[in-house]
Formats: sequence, C-alpha cells, structure tokens
Amino acid sequence: MPLPRILIVEDDEDIARLIVMHLEDLNAELTHCDRGDDALELARSEPWDLMVLDLRLPGLGGLDICRQLREQGSITPILMLTAKSSELDRVLGLELGADDYLSKPFSPLELTARAKALLRRADMTRQQTRSLENNTQAPPLELGPFSICDRTHRVTMNGERIELTSREFDLLLHFAKQPGRVFRRSELLDEVWGYGHDGYEHTVNTHINRLRGKIEEDPGNPSYISTVWGVGYRFQVEP
Repeated sequence: MPLPRILIVEDDEDIARLIVMHLEDLNAELTHCDRGDDALELARSEPWDLMVLDLRLPGLGGLDICRQLREQGSITPILMLTAKSSELDRVLGLELGADDYLSKPFSPLELTARAKALLRRADMTRQQTRSLENNTQAPPLELGPFSICDRTHRVTMNGERIELTSREFDLLLHFAKQPGRVFRRSELLDEVWGYGHDGYEHTVNTHINRLRGKIEEDPGNPSYISTVWGVGYRFQVEP
C-alpha cells in the first residue's frame, strides 16, 4: 500500500518543524509549503490524502485556498490551523468546506490524533468505493426525495444533483442510514469525524448548518434535519 501523502501549509518555520516532527510518526509522505499560492498549485496538481492548512499565509490566504479547492470539486480532507481568538475564521473555514480545525497553540498529541482520524476516514471511504465498484449492482439508498449512492458519492434530491463535500456526504449518509434516531453531537464527532473531543461540537453545528443550506427549502425552519434541544439532531423524512 502506498504511504498517505500529507501537504503541510504553514509559513512559521518553528510551527512547521513541529508539525513535521509529529506527523512523521504516521508513516506518511510529508511535503511542506510556506506560501499559499504555491500550496494551491500543489493541491491542484497532485493527489493528497490530507492537507494541514494554516489560514494566515503569504501569497494567498488559507480561506481562499479552501474555497477554491472545494469549488473545483476537491475532496481532500482539510485540517485548518487558526489563531485561538479567530472564531470567525474557524466558522468561515468550516463553512467553506474544511473538515476540522485546531486552534494555536495546539497540543502535538491532538494534532496527531486529528490527522490520524482524517486519514482513517479517507481510507475507509476509498475502501468502500473500491468495494462498491466491484459490486456494480449495489443500489443507492433511497429515502423520500433523496437518492444517496455510496459508491459514487452522488446525492440527488427530487432528481436534482446536490453537490456535497466529502464530510457533508458522510454526515448525510450517516443520518440516512438511521432515520429518526437522535444523535448527540459527541456521537457524530465519534462516528462521522472519527474522534470525540469536548469543546469541538461547534464543528458539528457548522456542518449541520451547511448541509441544511443545501437540502432544506428553508434552512431556518428545517424539514429534514431537526434540532432536538438539549440532545442533538434527528434526520427524518415523511413517508
């Protein structure tokens, strides 16, 4: 099996050295880039299993990199690095399609755990895709107006294609496999993101809001993904 490939985009030399030192434990091929415009070109031209992306970069900012990659259909998992006080940047990054974030200063152990979780999820997706490609008869999941094909990561709603990021697709598929069940945010972090961590439920909230914006006629008054106050979220489709 080829080694996973990780693109590290960080202009602070000391932080970049720290990231490389700890991610070397993942037995991955690491590439470091310290300019945003160079990073975007690398991300476009080569396959990657993970991008660790700082938001404050010379040349081109991390938010612009994230936005452009998602607009071009890239599903490479993105782990954002943000300043501790930059709540707006974290929200914007998640809205633009980042999969997760870490606030600086961060624990090296947590960095490694987050990277492993994203790599593990990406590998599971590839394995599922290969398995389903070998079974061309595997039908899509049909639920109400939704048709969700795990093999192709294709979602249609009332026959119209819905463009989702990899994380949004995973979240919708997880909901659709268990309609009516109420999921706590901590459960979604563990089952969809691949880890549980107190204080990161906001990541779930942001992805739920983004998913609602794509499948709900009125995201402020959702029909499919409802909030169960004090508990979590439920996906339900009327028969």
